[in-house]
Formats: sequence, C-alpha cells, structure tokens
Amino acid sequence: MTEVVFDNVSKSFRNGTEAVSSFSLDISDGEFMVFVGPSGCGKTTALRMVAGLEDISSGTIRIGDRVVNGVPPQQRDVAMVFQNYALYPHLTVRENMGFALSLKHRPRREVAQRVDHAASLLGIGELLGRKPRELSGGQRQRVAMGRAIVREPKAFLMDEPLSNLDAKLRVQMRAEIAQLQRELNVTTIYVTHDQTEAMTMGDRVAVLRRGRLQQVDEPETLYEHPANLFVAGFIGSPAMNIVEARLENEGGSPSAAFGSHRLELPTDLLERKPSLGDSIDGTVILGIRPEALTDAALAEAPPGRRMSAVCRLREALGADVLLHFDVDAPPVRTEDVKELAIDVDSEAAGGLEAQPLARTTTFIARVVPESRVREGDRFDVAVDVSRLHFFDCTTNETI
Repeated sequence: MTEVVFDNVSKSFRNGTEAVSSFSLDISDGEFMVFVGPSGCGKTTALRMVAGLEDISSGTIRIGDRVVNGVPPQQRDVAMVFQNYALYPHLTVRENMGFALSLKHRPRREVAQRVDHAASLLGIGELLGRKPRELSGGQRQRVAMGRAIVREPKAFLMDEPLSNLDAKLRVQMRAEIAQLQRELNVTTIYVTHDQTEAMTMGDRVAVLRRGRLQQVDEPETLYEHPANLFVAGFIGSPAMNIVEARLENEGGSPSAAFGSHRLELPTDLLERKPSLGDSIDGTVILGIRPEALTDAALAEAPPGRRMSAVCRLREALGADVLLHFDVDAPPVRTEDVKELAIDVDSEAAGGLEAQPLARTTTFIARVVPESRVREGDRFDVAVDVSRLHFFDCTTNETI
C-alpha cells in the first residue's frame, strides 16, 4: 500500500510568499491524482515537497507508512518526470533509462531486463541505441517515462510532462500515460495547468488557487457540482458564462432576471436547492455553461427560457460551433472573476485612461454545426434551466 498524505502542509519562502497553505489531502494507493490550477497556485511546489526538492515549512507528508519530512530525495523511493525530460545527452536511451539502477549497483542482467520491459511497454524498443538528440519530443518523453518505470518506485511524480509537445501529440501522450498508469497501478501525482488534461486523465482532480485547495473530486463532479465560483470558472472549456442576476418568486414561479432578460426557472428549484430560498428578491451570481445554451431554431424552448441575441463571433470547431454574443448586464467583478475595462485614447489623454465599467457581458453558446447563425445575425438562444449554477455574491460559494 502506497498512499501519499498531506497533513496540514504549508510552504513559505524567505521573502514571505506563502506558496502552499494548510494543504491536506489523502491520495490512495494506485490513484491517479491531478493537481491543476493557474500559474502560481502552488501545485508544483506541493509536488516538489513530496519529492523532497522543497522543504516543508509546517505540517507532515507521508509516503506509505513513513513520514518523509526530513528524508533526502534519493531515499523517498519516488520517481519524478520533468517538463524538460532531463535526459543525459551523452548517454544512449538504454543508458538513460537504466542510469538510476546502475548507480545503485544493480546486476547488469536485472538492469537490462527492467529496461527492456519498460521499453516494450512504451513501444521504444527500437530506440534503445540512440542518443536523445536523435529523438523527437514525444520519443524523449517516453524515455523519461521509461526511466521512471524501471525504478519501480512507490509513486510517480509528473510535473507538466506534456507542455513541450504539440497539441496533437499531447492528446496522444495523455491517453498513453493514463493507460500506462492503470496498467502499472502506481500511485501518481500529475501537475498541469491544462484543465483538459486534468479532466481526461485523473481519477480525482485537486483544484488549487493561491496555495489553497479549493475542491478535490472526480472530474465529472467538479464539472457538474463545483464548490465555488473559482472552480466553476476554471473547469470547463469554454469557461462558464457568469453574470449577476436577481432571483424572484412570484406566485410560486421562480425566475432569474439580468439585464433585459428573464429566465423562468424550474418550479421545483427551491425544493431541490432550499438554500436558494434566502436569496429570493436578492442578487446571486448566475452561471450558465456554454453547453446549456443552444440555437433555439434547433431546440424546443418556451419563450420564458429563451434569450434574444446578436451573434458577434462564430467559431466553427468541426464537431460543434461556438457563438459569441453580448448580454446587456455588467460583468461580475469579484476576486475570482477579474476583468479590466481600460481604453486607450492617446490623443485625448496622452496615455491610458480608465473608462466607465463595461455594461455588457460576453456569453458563449456551444451549438451543433447545423446552426445557420452567422456573425451579425439576431437569433434566439434556448437555455437549459435545469443546468444553471448559483453562487453567493459575498462568499462566491455555491448555493
């Protein structure tokens, strides 16, 4: 059993920056755990503390049955796969993959067997005699993976291993890594800023922001039931549409009003979400996934569940189409959703001049390619009101 446990772990640098704060997380034996978040959120620092490459300011990290706070990196029995591959240019692929075992003076036959087995798993057997400079980026990444596999560690630690690859190869490699991890059943912590990687690879995903854990759950749960506005906005591509709305409940018919739009909500909404009752006749943050917005010409929706809009931009992605349109309601301005309304008028002001805050918010609808809406067209947007999200305006927590 190789669990990795963070128990109230914090990391502060000498300049006072707190990179990780009160971080607690249990990673199960054989689990593929993904740390995701924007740059500077602390995900790589957390990974490096497990590896022993960063000291812990407070708290405890346990690998298996052993607390490793003061254990040197080479004695932690973990294997790290770096973003830049970190291969020795003067060694062959075989020598790179077996290097750690050779340092431990393992028998040559054992080293050769482990390298051959890992090379077979990764499909790089024919590359064993080459030098790193003779390999493509994807091949180098496989060699880096093979070097970790031959060590048979208690845990794999992967720090954005696919970020240097092109988009097509990233898709292929993330599928291969996920499949390989399941075959080996080794506890794995994978760091990425790419939420698509996180959602497609992880058994569970831990979302971090400013050094603090926001939510950890299965990918589907993060998407359907985000804990707060930050998670809701970060998970999902394109991002969730967000606007302030006023909740009303006239004669048992709840609705959400924003700008010139009013959406009729499900009649059983307050039964399913009783906590919304305290927000009636008040303001909430309303979140609508692009997938919940459809071209009304291709979907049935009553008038109370439609919005009239003008298409500002049409993006054809093949399997679906993104329609951008403006809603006449001001954008949400919180710590989690920051937008800057600055215009440049050098002739009038000689530099940057702050303009009045924007009075419209851009929405995106994901529609089928059959939609005939083009840029400049006015069209009706059908809203799946069963998939709306509501957040508290003060705490940004899900209601």
